Amino acid sequence: MALDFLGIGAQKAGTTWLYENLARHPGIAFPGGKEMHFWDAQRHLGLDWYRSVFATEARCAGEITPAYALLPDAVVAEIRRAFPDVRLIFLMRNPLDRAWSSALMAMRRAELDYAEVSPHWFHDHFRSRGSLARGDYLRSIEVWHRHFGEDRLLTVLFEDILRKPREALERCVRHLGVDPAPLAAVPDEVLGQRVHAGPGIPMPDSMRAFLLDLYADRLDALEARFGRAVSQWRQEPGTRAG
Repeated sequence: MALDFLGIGAQKAGTTWLYENLARHPGIAFPGGKEMHFWDAQRHLGLDWYRSVFATEARCAGEITPAYALLPDAVVAEIRRAFPDVRLIFLMRNPLDRAWSSALMAMRRAELDYAEVSPHWFHDHFRSRGSLARGDYLRSIEVWHRHFGEDRLLTVLFEDILRKPREALERCVRHLGVDPAPLAAVPDEVLGQRVHAGPGIPMPDSMRAFLLDLYADRLDALEARFGRAVSQWRQEPGTRAG
């Protein structure tokens, strides 16, 4: 077998939930684990090595590395040449909530407490190159569409995972060309469990206002591309926890 699918992002949008629940399916395998980081950090190991990881008997094998959302055009083109039939899944979360959750994760990694961090620290994080790039969903989608076409890439909203996890998971499984029936035995309460949830600190209204201004143009573009599916992101209250 070969590489059949890639989860390409976005960070803090449910990719670990997707990995854990796809892995419950007997016909889906992750022979290299969830995040292999081959295409963004391990290409020195060689394409032959990468191919060998997916030489399994599994009907459908892949990996999910959110950093792949940031891959440059030339690397995505290389993936297309090596694996022209690969299927892609991209999870999207309200970019304001994603930025807040990412900032809280960075805060913890820096061994800081929320009470120690100033609003300016958050503003600087939101404006950082990394945070802005990870919230630039359309740029990521357009790069992958350019090389694989729209039918190969499935986009799923994080909010749909929260509201209807079974339905969201079955969409992903069908996109991979696999029968979702074996997942019927997984209880609803298991599928609905949050994975790697943040510390639960609500986003203050002042931070939401800052992010609404920062992401105004991107929200306009996302709404034009996806319509009502993402229009709710502007109206959500500024108390979403990260």
